[in-house]
Amino acid sequence: MAQTGRLTSPAAAGGWAAMSQRQQVTLLRVAIIVALVAVWEAVAASGLLYRDVVPSLVTVVRALVSILTVPDYKTVLLGNEVTIPDFYRHLWVTIGEVATAMTIGGLAGLAVGLALGANPFLSQAFERFLYYLGPTPKIIFFPLMIMWFGVGPGSKVAMGTISCFFPIVLSAAAGVREIDKVLIRVGRSFRVNTWQMVTKIYLPAMREPIVNGVRLGLGVAVIGTLLAETKLSNQGVGFLIINAYSTFDMPRMYALLILLFIVSIGANALVGRMSRR
Repeated sequence: MAQTGRLTSPAAAGGWAAMSQRQQVTLLRVAIIVALVAVWEAVAASGLLYRDVVPSLVTVVRALVSILTVPDYKTVLLGNEVTIPDFYRHLWVTIGEVATAMTIGGLAGLAVGLALGANPFLSQAFERFLYYLGPTPKIIFFPLMIMWFGVGPGSKVAMGTISCFFPIVLSAAAGVREIDKVLIRVGRSFRVNTWQMVTKIYLPAMREPIVNGVRLGLGVAVIGTLLAETKLSNQGVGFLIINAYSTFDMPRMYALLILLFIVSIGANALVGRMSRR
């Protein structure tokens, strides 16, 4: 009887050891979130910091609901005048700027990366400059962007473009060099033209480096665009955040940061899903 108990105890035992790795990861993530919430609430209730610098999460949630539900902006939709929360207008402005920046910077980075990866001479001549300029904070170029493209959306798009260009071009160049040489020789043996070489061999073989570059580029494009909106703008999510900070509306500022975090996660997940398809 004792032996039977010893044999069945591992399968019947509960707890951490009986969980699958996926369950353990999920439980650990939940525990981290709960711990962060508890620490936040403890700091908010302690009074150690200046009033409302760390507001209660209940207050932040109320501000978040207000941002998403309170209609305070009149617009024309499908020929009818409607009133919607102003947040959606600013969010749409930021999404449009980031999408335009990713389109311009992504296509330019991909084209330059393919050229550098496929041509050793060009790589030796120019790639070192990209490695030097890549880590440079792009906000230092914002005064130039204002002079060249004005104070409107153009300068914000330019900041996002120059931010996402470098990670995409470097990832694309590295991806080209990792392609199996046999595939390239097969393409040349069939005498395919440059366009067919790129679309039939290069791009399918370097999908993973491109996706990684796009993900990195998307992150820095969002950062660059938001920084530009906080410096000189009257629309966009960055403008809303810096405006809430300037008026010391901390619950609204934190709520906007949470919404921005959620939107960024969704965009990153969308890129990953599109790459798998």
